[in-house]
Order: sequence, then C-alpha cells, then structure tokens
Amino acid sequence: MDLGPIREYEPVEIGGDVQEASVLLPVIDRPAGPHLLFTKRAEHLEDHPGQMSFPGGGREPEDADRVETALREANEEIGLRPEEARLHGRLDDFQTVSEYVVRPFVGTIPDRSYTPNDGEVAEITVLALSELIDHSNYDSECRDHPRYGEIQLHFFDVDGYTVWGATANILVQFLELATDWSPPSEPDCATGHGTDLPT
Repeated sequence: MDLGPIREYEPVEIGGDVQEASVLLPVIDRPAGPHLLFTKRAEHLEDHPGQMSFPGGGREPEDADRVETALREANEEIGLRPEEARLHGRLDDFQTVSEYVVRPFVGTIPDRSYTPNDGEVAEITVLALSELIDHSNYDSECRDHPRYGEIQLHFFDVDGYTVWGATANILVQFLELATDWSPPSEPDCATGHGTDLPT
C-alpha cells in the first residue's frame, strides 16, 4: 500500500445545494500488513441499516468544515479522538442514493480497541487489506435501479462481512489509488448476492 497517490490526488467535488456528509476511511498499520476499519450500522437506523460503512455522517451547523465532520463523527461512533487521526488526503465526492454528498477522508489511526456507539454502530471490525484486494473475495453485478437506471454494484466478502453500496464505491477508489488492485473490466451482470437495492 502506498498512500502517496492519495496525498497528491485532486479529488472531484460536487457542489451546489446538497446535503453534506463526510466519512473517515481509517487505515491501521499492523505487523501483518495494513488493515481498514469498518463499522456495521445499527439495524434501526433510517438510512442503510445493517450495512458496512466507514465512520461518518452528516455535517452539523457547528462543524467548521468537512474534515471536522468526519473527525467528529468518528469520535461519536467509535471513540476515535480527533488528534489520533493522521490525515493523508481525500477521495472524490460521492452522491448516495439517500441524497447525501459524501466526502471521504483517508487517515491512519492507532491500532487499539475502539468502542461502538450503541445508538448508531452495531459492530466495529478491522479487515486486512490483503483480503480486500484478493479478487476471489470480490464480485460485481449490474442492477436496474428504479431511480438511476443500470448501475454497477461492487461487493467485497471478507471474514463473513459484505461491503457494498456507497462504502464499496469509496473502497474501490481507495484501492485503485493506494494499491495495484483494479476491478475486472466487465461486471458480472447476473444477480447473486440477493441484496435489495437502496431506494
């Protein structure tokens, strides 16, 4: 993994009158190699219940900028102190089907225990980068979305967890910039995961 390209990357921004959100893509350095931290959203949440995600959420009026949103949300969701995160850069803004424009920030965080916020986060898991870039753990499908037409979905199945949706799209760009990984050129258009599309 090389975070240099992320530091040098000039991300695409989506402006205008949008609902702003930010996430932190947390990288943990371990002797066995880099890992990424994910949260599993609580089942009672209105948006994307039960899905794997990165710590983050909507911008609040008191947030000075989008970085502060990402760090505040990470503190609220997993107990990461803002000063513990070493930010390296950010990825392209991404518009979700729930009408948020998400700005992903990439940061290295300490390898320690984190505590899930019971109100928002059901579980915290750390997945090895080596498993995420293993093509045998990756799948891609075409789906007809009722609002967006044909879309491509990415799926990463590691250690019993499935990363898909907006989080998988962010992960794909991170892997393409920071590693030699790239998705297959043609998605598998046959359905197989049985995952309902968000609306």
